[in-house]
Amino acid sequence: MIGDRSDLKVVLVTGPIDFRAGINKLAALVAHALKKDPYCGDVFVFRSKRMDRLKLIHFDGSGMILATKWLEAGKFVWPPVEGGVIKLSHAQMTLLLGGMDWRRLEENPVRKPTMAG
Repeated sequence: MIGDRSDLKVVLVTGPIDFRAGINKLAALVAHALKKDPYCGDVFVFRSKRMDRLKLIHFDGSGMILATKWLEAGKFVWPPVEGGVIKLSHAQMTLLLGGMDWRRLEENPVRKPTMAG
C-alpha cells in the first residue's frame, strides 16, 4: 500500500510528461533525467499537461506500483514548472491526491525529547 509509512518521501516531478508512458518509461525517467533510484522506496508523482491527471510509481519491496488518477472536475494544485522536483510529506500527498491545495498544509516540526541524565 502506498503511503502507509510516516517516513515516506514523495517527489513531484514539476514538468508534464507524455501520459502514454508506462512503468518502464517512468522508471527510466526517474533514473536518467532525475538521477534518482526508482527502486529506493520513494513515491514519484508525474502530471499531465492539462494538470487534471497524475501518475505515480512506487517500489514497495516486491514490485513496482503504477497508479493513475484523473479529476472529474478541476485541476491538481501543482508547483510552478521550474525544471526540478519538489518533495512532499505524506500528509501533503494525501491532499494532492484528493485534489486539494497541499501548499496550505503547515507542518509543525516536533523536537525529539532528550534523555536527561
